[in-house]
Amino acid sequence: MTQLKITGMTRDTCPAPVKEALENVPGVQAAEVSYAKGSARLATEAGTSPSSVAAALKAVERGARVTLIERGTLGGTCVNVGCVPSKIMIRAAHIAHLRRESPFDAGMPPAPPTILRERLLAQQQGRVDELRHTKYEGILDGTPAITRLAGEARLKDSHSLIVRLNEGGEHTVTFDRCLIATGASAAIPPIPGLKDTPYWTSTEALVSASIPERLAVIGSSVVALELAQAFARLGSQVTLLARHTLFFREDPAIGEAVTAAFRAEGIEVLEHTQANQVAHANGEFVLTTPNDELRADRLLVATGRNPNTRDLNLEAAGVAVNQQGAILIDQGMHTRAPGIFAAGDCTDQPQFVYVAAAAGARAAVNMAGGEAALDLTAMPAVVFTDPQVATVGLSEAEAHLEGIKTDSRTLTLDNVPRALANFDTRGFVKLVIEVGTGRLIGVQAVAPEAGELIQTAVLAIRNRMTVQELADQLSPYLTMVEGLKLAAQTFSKDVKQLSCCAG
Repeated sequence: MTQLKITGMTRDTCPAPVKEALENVPGVQAAEVSYAKGSARLATEAGTSPSSVAAALKAVERGARVTLIERGTLGGTCVNVGCVPSKIMIRAAHIAHLRRESPFDAGMPPAPPTILRERLLAQQQGRVDELRHTKYEGILDGTPAITRLAGEARLKDSHSLIVRLNEGGEHTVTFDRCLIATGASAAIPPIPGLKDTPYWTSTEALVSASIPERLAVIGSSVVALELAQAFARLGSQVTLLARHTLFFREDPAIGEAVTAAFRAEGIEVLEHTQANQVAHANGEFVLTTPNDELRADRLLVATGRNPNTRDLNLEAAGVAVNQQGAILIDQGMHTRAPGIFAAGDCTDQPQFVYVAAAAGARAAVNMAGGEAALDLTAMPAVVFTDPQVATVGLSEAEAHLEGIKTDSRTLTLDNVPRALANFDTRGFVKLVIEVGTGRLIGVQAVAPEAGELIQTAVLAIRNRMTVQELADQLSPYLTMVEGLKLAAQTFSKDVKQLSCCAG
């Protein structure tokens, strides 16, 4: 959210026309105007998404001329306000944590670091600017078959759209094929009082020039947990409010392991807790819960993302959406309107940048007459907490919903030599197989660097390997990925009775 100071409002009826005027500004998705505070908060669009750029480049490869319409900053959420800056901040926080505490403190006494947030932020944003230029601006500027328009588009009918240009005026674009890749924005829960406070979404949190002494976080999944731990490691006293449990949609063991790790670091995790009221006064947030009152210097709201489809006039072209406003597409990224495709976070696909980019590229193939499909049956997901969470395929619960009989094994990391050598045995590797065939259908891992081992599991599932075939693979000794082999071996033997690097 972007905060603006509004002057000149003389009565409590003024916010309505101010809100309408602000929402007519290109790039502004929504505005919240407070007469009492004399301020406005703007939800703005991050800009061209990876799926649209991937599609544009693929279409050019196949001989098309492309018009790329953007209303915000080139590069979209990932490079500007998502994946890239968050992972830089998380990495800096991890190094700060290791300087403060590690399993080797007896031999290397810790020296708590001084956090110079302004310098860390400058380093972070410098890399963001560099990647945006090299991976987006530079590539597009060097591709003459792509014409870029700066403005906000809305469909006029099934073969044309109107662009409200950022520089003023409107421009009509006709098309043979159209790709919608408008991304998603932070979803804000309807908590009484929240909209009148200067709360953070991940966008503001990532560019904050200071580390708050006390940070409250509302949310229980990826963004909430990654940033909660990062701020805690950089010096904030963090309290997490989870409506259910952490990662409640995943295998329960995942949430339990991450909760234990967070609490061990001093992060307060309040499960089954919701804020009934939020207020802000004298520079302090006050969150009222059913059982208590929580005070914080900053409040981060990270409760999911909503597709940016509200202002596209989709009904004019017959593009269908679900109840959440996400565009309905098939495996070829076709919408229900002929000639119109969609990809990325504005659709009902999983919200991952690599899914969006792959979908955009395949959409471009299909827009040029091809038949490309996106198969998500072996889609990996990684959460960059510490320990990391990595999954692929089906959990036991998901498999049972599909009528698949399963067997599973869970290997704790105190059975993995790499974890023992690291003196860090937090977490586990769990394998789910189909009864009868022995085929691997799902892997869930909580481990340091779990994201680095999950691709091996992806390839195993993609190639329909059995758990015995995985157990028979050669795995380099003293690597975390050996945990997959050891977990596979537990289906037929007791790995505690194996010698080191036993085959």
